[in-house]
Amino acid sequence: MTETPTTATVSVPMLVTTNPATGEQVGSWPIDDADSVGAAVALARRAADTWRELGFKDRKRALLRWGAHLVNHAEEFCALISAENGKTADDAYLEVITAVEHLAWAAENAQKVLGPKKVWPGLMMANHEAVIEQRPHGVVGVIGPWNYPVYTPNGSIAYALAAGNTVVFKPSELTTGVGHWFAAAFAKANPDLPDGILTVVTGPGDTGRALVESGVDMVAFTGSTATGKRIMAAAAQRLTPVVLECGGKDAAIVAEDADVAAAADAIAWSAMANSGQTCVGTERCYVVASVLDEFLAELTRRVEGLTPGSGPDASYGPMTLPSQVDVIAGHLEDALAKGGTALVGGPESIKAPFVRPIVLLDVPEGSAAVREETFGPTLTVRAVRNVEEAIELANASEYGLASSVFSRKRGMEIARKLRAGATSVNSPAAYAAIPALPFGGVGESGIGRIHGAAGLLGFTRPHSIARQRFEIPGMALLSFARTESTLSTVRKLTAFRFGRAK
Repeated sequence: MTETPTTATVSVPMLVTTNPATGEQVGSWPIDDADSVGAAVALARRAADTWRELGFKDRKRALLRWGAHLVNHAEEFCALISAENGKTADDAYLEVITAVEHLAWAAENAQKVLGPKKVWPGLMMANHEAVIEQRPHGVVGVIGPWNYPVYTPNGSIAYALAAGNTVVFKPSELTTGVGHWFAAAFAKANPDLPDGILTVVTGPGDTGRALVESGVDMVAFTGSTATGKRIMAAAAQRLTPVVLECGGKDAAIVAEDADVAAAADAIAWSAMANSGQTCVGTERCYVVASVLDEFLAELTRRVEGLTPGSGPDASYGPMTLPSQVDVIAGHLEDALAKGGTALVGGPESIKAPFVRPIVLLDVPEGSAAVREETFGPTLTVRAVRNVEEAIELANASEYGLASSVFSRKRGMEIARKLRAGATSVNSPAAYAAIPALPFGGVGESGIGRIHGAAGLLGFTRPHSIARQRFEIPGMALLSFARTESTLSTVRKLTAFRFGRAK
């Protein structure tokens, strides 16, 4: 008797994204395991030669076509961002257009920054031509966050692509649909280019780990400091270069000569926009005592009218990551227990998935609300005797991502004394919207830079080439045939060139 074979049904694990305000499903995708991640990296490696050999001009055209597609389909894209991330439609649009600004800058400046450059070979090697050529790393693995699911990973993706790399992108599991839409837009804008120039892999942390361990030539990560350290350790096994943009606990300083109303407006936005889910958002504020009362009055007036929600009139949206609500509650409880007071809001402000603005006064510097990243619509405010005390307190943090200063006359002076990767003077987070400025932190906030010339250079490696153009009789320094006469001439030239202090 012959048995009829049966076909087994293989269940593929799926990743589901939901609207953080309503819990409604937004989309679902198969989760990529190590094998499928490896296949994506192999596809990217096959496309790498084609993309690199296009050269700066043709890559520029492809990237600008992508940017145009994003702008021309912004309404559709922003609706998806709002659905998966929860931010308002206006905030989604600002994120997209800022990303496009960076994309265009990278495309238009890559040749200027990365093109071959001749350098002076020095007196002893004057018969040589010395050239620095920047080579793309190859395949770059980019792991993106959920709070700014377009702008932030674009700071790695656009600059890596402009530099001639191909990219395998793992978006956050909370905003996977946004990542797929973003990458698909590149393919739609460039239908004649091969698959693999920008590829997306889907999944939780295990998928990210597989990407780091897949043999990619560089890793760019944005997320928590703890995860960044694990990625760096894994990348070290192959000495894979990394750029890590991690957490922040950014401080604002309000000097005695600040435009207090303008400072309060800027800090209110910086602290509360996007539900406070901004790595460079202000979480600590140090105000010179002589203007404290005026500042608090202005700040209170602005934040008390802010309302979270999912409708068109909402000031900002829900908490995208549900567990972050517990972090906010824990920091608030600790701050109040240690003697801090609530100027605006309090425990009643937390009604998941929404958190109303919370402003805390006189919170001890050792409390969680001052030391740890809260990542919610909260702000601590402390009076200081003078700007020097404010600088000392602002710098007394393991983090060093960004900062802001409000002063009519001393803004640049104060900014130069702050331990941070970026500082905005008399405005909130302006550096993030200026593509030519590098972005990244120090200390627990990460290493490396995205954006600007430094960002383009970071996605390449320098290749130094020295070419002998002609021989100089009797000057064969790099040879066993050199003579005492040659060395005597060298000694005289060296003494003439370097032996006389001015």
